[in-house]
Amino acid sequence: MNILILGGGGREHALAWAVSQNPKCDRLVVAPGNAGIADVAECAAFDICSGDAVLDFVQTESIDFVIIGPEAPLAAGVADALRDAGVLTFGPSQAAAELEASKYFTKSICDAADAPTAAYGHFRDAETAKTYVRQQGAPIVVKADGLAAGKGVIVAMDEQAALDAIDDMFGGTFGDAGAEVVIEEFMDGEEASFFVLCDGTDVLPIGTAQDHKRVGEGDTGPNTGGMGAYSPAPVLTDEIAQIALDRIVKPCVAEMARRGTPYQGVLYAGLMIKDGQPRLVEYNVRFGDPECQVLMMRLGGQVLDLLQACAEGRLADAQVNWADDHAMTVVMAANGYPGPPAKGTVITGVEGLPQTSSEMCFHAGTGRNESGQLIATGGRVLNVTARGDDLTTARARAYAMVDAIDWDQGFCRRDIGWRALR
Repeated sequence: MNILILGGGGREHALAWAVSQNPKCDRLVVAPGNAGIADVAECAAFDICSGDAVLDFVQTESIDFVIIGPEAPLAAGVADALRDAGVLTFGPSQAAAELEASKYFTKSICDAADAPTAAYGHFRDAETAKTYVRQQGAPIVVKADGLAAGKGVIVAMDEQAALDAIDDMFGGTFGDAGAEVVIEEFMDGEEASFFVLCDGTDVLPIGTAQDHKRVGEGDTGPNTGGMGAYSPAPVLTDEIAQIALDRIVKPCVAEMARRGTPYQGVLYAGLMIKDGQPRLVEYNVRFGDPECQVLMMRLGGQVLDLLQACAEGRLADAQVNWADDHAMTVVMAANGYPGPPAKGTVITGVEGLPQTSSEMCFHAGTGRNESGQLIATGGRVLNVTARGDDLTTARARAYAMVDAIDWDQGFCRRDIGWRALR
C-alpha cells in the first residue's frame, strides 16, 4: 500500500513512525515533512491545503491511502476533493470539520444533542461581548471562534483580563479566527483528552491522554499548543470514559449524521472532569499535538489497520490492542515561544538518541542548514517521547533523552506528568 500523510509536525512524525511499522505499508510519503520525518519516509513539497494539488500528487504517484494530519487541510475541504475522486481518505469532510473550525458550531451541536458543556454566549462585536462579561463576572473563558493554532483560548481570572482578550481578538491578534468570539462559563475540574475513531456510524475509543498547555512549570504563563503529554490519563477512568462516550460523543456524532454531515476520522474530545462527571470543553477534528505522540508510542503499527478500517467504514469489526503501559512526551521549544521563537539555532545530540519502540524523539519544527546540521525552524521543535511499565519509568526515560540533547537556545518544562505522579 502506498500511503501519503499530510503535515509536517511532531504529530505527523509520530503517525509516520507508527504507520511505517505495519507490513501493509510499502511506500510512505509525508508532505511537507521535516528533518526527522525524512528518516522514516519520503518528503514531498506541495500545497497540502489545495485539494487539486494533493489530488494531482496522489494520482501521479499512485497513492492508495491519504491520512490528513493537521486541521487546516480539513477545514479547506481536502478530504472532500479526495473522496470525490475515489481516493481512500482518513479525515472528516469540510462540513464535519466545522466541529473544530467554529466553536459556535460545536456549541450548537451540543445544544441539539443535549451534551453537557459550559454555558456560553456567541458574539460578533466587542461591545456586546464586553457587556456579557460584565454581567457574568470572572473567572470566564474567552475563545476565538475559528482556528487559532491552539492559542485562541484565554482563561481570564479577572474581568479586565477578559475585556483585554476581547479587544485582542476583535483587534486581529488571531486574524480571521477572532472575527467572532465565544465566551464560556469557567469550568472547574481536571482536563483530559479522549480520542475516538468515527466512520460516520460507529465509534471506537482509542485512548486517553493529558497535556500541559501552559508554557511554565506548575501550569503557569500563557497557553501554548502543548508543552508535553502522557497517556493514559488517570483522571479519565473507564467509567468516566463510558459516560463521555454515551452522553457526549455518541449523541454529537448522531446529530452530525442527522444533519447530513456524518463524521469520519479521529474525534478528539477535550473534557473537563469534576466529581466523576465529564463536560465537553471542545472538539478537535484531528489527533492532538503532542497527545498523538504518546498515543502512537503505545499503539504502534496497528494504527494503520485502525485508520484504514475507519476510512472504509469497518469500525464495527475493529479492535484496539492496548499494552498495559504508559507513555510520556516532553516538548522542547525554541526560546521565545509561545511568542516569536528563535529560529535557525543548531541542535546537537539528537542523532545519538535511541530509536526504539520505547524511546523516540519526534521532530516538529526542524530542518537542516547548508552544512547539514539540525536546526530549529519553529516554536515547538522536538517531542522527546518514551514509554514504560509505569509513568515514573516513562518519565525517567524521556528526561534522560532530554538531558542528552545539546541546545542552549531551547527549553522544556521539567514537571510533565505532575498531576498523575503527585
